[in-house]
Amino acid sequence: MTSIAKMIDHTLLKPEATQEQIALLCNEAREYHFMSVCVNPSWVRFSSEQLAGSDVKVCTVIGFPLGASATETKAFEAKKAIEDGATEVDMVINIGALKSGKFEAVQQDIQAVVAAAKGKALTKVIIEASLLTEEEKVRACELAVAAGADFVKTSTGFSTGGATVEDIRLMRKTVGPDIGVKASGGVRSTDDANSMIEAGASRIGASSGVQILQGLVSENDY
Repeated sequence: MTSIAKMIDHTLLKPEATQEQIALLCNEAREYHFMSVCVNPSWVRFSSEQLAGSDVKVCTVIGFPLGASATETKAFEAKKAIEDGATEVDMVINIGALKSGKFEAVQQDIQAVVAAAKGKALTKVIIEASLLTEEEKVRACELAVAAGADFVKTSTGFSTGGATVEDIRLMRKTVGPDIGVKASGGVRSTDDANSMIEAGASRIGASSGVQILQGLVSENDY
């Protein structure tokens, strides 16, 4: 159970999330030893305080959920979140720029966040795969690697679709064995998580982390 727990970013990114709900998220993450909690930037400091002394990291999102913020804004947002206690930042690419063929701009956008996080936090790059063609998915992953990102990530969970096994396979094939691949959006069960891991995911972003682990325990027990 511990090994899969350490692949899960226990996530609550709903705009209406309350402090009480974030506190519960942190308590669950501490109890189940998840890799991190993933929260919006305004909750990073609170989450960091809640998780002090635990083995759980604090992850946040940058340029979320549209990816359309100015590059300078994303870099500042990442810097501030890290100051507040984040040790992982999941940034959304400029999807419109990618689809316009402005690949240099997309890479520079990622690089700005990577530079802000360098030596302090991991950078995961959300490509929002449901909005991209297969060719665009490959290009987005290539740009993330070229920009020095630590992970590529399927989705925000707020667009037209979430993680698919096919996308995870494609992303893993594109980035190779040394870059992380995070499946996020619609991973709700133990079977979902196992399918993503078998396809090449090294991290799972899910709001159903507890249910995923409880399902795993149940399967192991019976």
